[in-house]
Order: sequence, then structure tokens, then C-alpha cells
Amino acid sequence: MTDGPGDGERLVVALDVGGTGMKCALVHPDGRVAHAERHPTDAGRGPDAVVETVLAVAGGLADRARAAGSTPVACGVAVPGVVDEAAGVAVWSANVGFRDVPLRDLVAARLGLPAVLGHDVRVGGIAEARLGAGRDARHVLFVAIGTGIAAAHVVAGSAAVGAHGAAGEIGHILVRPDGPRCGCGRPGCLEALSSASAVARRYTALADPSGVDPAVSAAEVAGRAAAGEELARRVWREAVEALADGLATGQALFDVDTMVIGGGLARAGEQLLGPLRAALHERMTFHRQPRLVAAALGDEAGCLGAALLALDSLERR
Repeated sequence: MTDGPGDGERLVVALDVGGTGMKCALVHPDGRVAHAERHPTDAGRGPDAVVETVLAVAGGLADRARAAGSTPVACGVAVPGVVDEAAGVAVWSANVGFRDVPLRDLVAARLGLPAVLGHDVRVGGIAEARLGAGRDARHVLFVAIGTGIAAAHVVAGSAAVGAHGAAGEIGHILVRPDGPRCGCGRPGCLEALSSASAVARRYTALADPSGVDPAVSAAEVAGRAAAGEELARRVWREAVEALADGLATGQALFDVDTMVIGGGLARAGEQLLGPLRAALHERMTFHRQPRLVAAALGDEAGCLGAALLALDSLERR
């Protein structure tokens, strides 16, 4: 829900750029959204066209804030892939086509404002940890389960980036050495077994080995499992078991208070979280079992997190 910009207010321009669409907003320093809008990314046009769209949308939001009497003070942009946050460079993104794009500096030059660039899952984790389902915990692991699986380890509101901008790739933990081949090239990665695309792919392959029938989505698999279909229940159970193995490894590494589960697969709610809690409990020995909760901010998390990252950068100046 938006409350509109007002006279003299400080606002942050925030964009979450995905392969299909961009979620964009003007955000108050306390995380309230003053104005929100969405635009198609249309990544098929090529990276240069996507960059120009990002710049045009960000500029339009800044102009909107000024026209309403508010003051845009910074801009935060979130993108998928490998992000060098310190340099402000989108190093690599398969979904958007970015290769070594100095997006932070391009945005700052176009808007005449301080700008930051962040990874979409890491900033989503920051938002969930500060404003969403993890706001009462100091140590949070945000796990986004969609086409792929990625995570953000957030401590006291800040997410670990890693030495090379690739921290949080929990989807590439090896959970089944003899499992299906992952998109990264290695067999048995968590992402190849428990992502939404993996659930859909596994069910479709078993239900129709000939490949004649249309593919079934993960949401449809969840619905069929809830209705008692044995094949769907089997596929769902295998995905949950593999996910529990991955999260148990995450808990051994990070020892968090709370795990926040987001992304498309999390829309299954307790159908996912209930058996996942039980499976995770079975895997705990001396480790404390984390609280396992659904994300609270939905697909606004990335945009809100980009705004928070921009505000953080202002405080460090």
C-alpha cells in the first residue's frame, strides 16, 4: 500500500530488476512505500536497452518525487546474478544479459544522486530481516526458492557479500551426488532437486516419460499432492527432503535464529513449511533448530531492500 509523497519529504528511488519485470518505488527512510510502479524488463532487447530502461525509470521516479515537493536523496538498484557491490558492477546475469555493467555509476550520473547496486536476493534478505518476517531476530537466513535457489545470511541487518560477490549460493550445495544435473554443470545440487523448476521438471518427467503432454508447474504439483495424488506426493516429499538437507547444512554453517523462506515455492505455505520443519528437526544433532517462517514482504522485498541499501550508504558518507 502506498501513501504518496509529500512536501519536503526525503525519499529513496528503488528498483528491483528481474529478467521479466522491474519492481520500482519511492520509499520513505522508515521503509514505507510512497509510490510503486512496475515495468517490463524485456531482456530480449539486449543489455544496453535494459540499462537504458533502468536509467529512464529511475529518472522518472526522481522527477515524480520532485514534482510532488519531495526530495530524492539516493537510488538503490537490485539485480540478479553476480554483483560486485563495492565496485557497483553487475558482473554477470544470465536473466538480464549484464556482463560487467557499471550500473551504479551510470545511475548516479543520470540522476545526479548517490547510488548503490545490490544483489536481488541479498537485498531481499535485508528487507525481510529488518522489516519482514525476520525483524525480531539478529541472525537470519533468507532463502528464496523459485526458478533457482539462493540465500542471504543477514546479521544485525547486514548481508554477507563474500570475497567475490557470490555469497549465499545455497542452491549449489551438493545434496544428492547421483542426482540430476544442475544448470551449473554439476549433478546433485540442491537447486536441481528442490527449486520450483526442478519440482515441475521431475513430476512432468515421471508422469509423462514420452514428453507429449504439457509441462506441469510446481504450483500444480503442490495442488495435486494436497489432493492426495501419489506421484505428486512422492515428488513433493523428495523435494522437501533434499531442501531439509540443504537447510541443515546452512544451519551448521551459519547458526541462525530464523530461516525465512521466500520465492514462488513458498506460496505453498504450511504444505511446504510443515513437513520441512519436521524434516529439519530430524537432521539436528547439537545444532539449535532455527525458527522456520514464510517471507512476509512478497515480491516487494527486493525493492525495499534496495532502498535500505541506499540509505545505509548515505549513513556511511
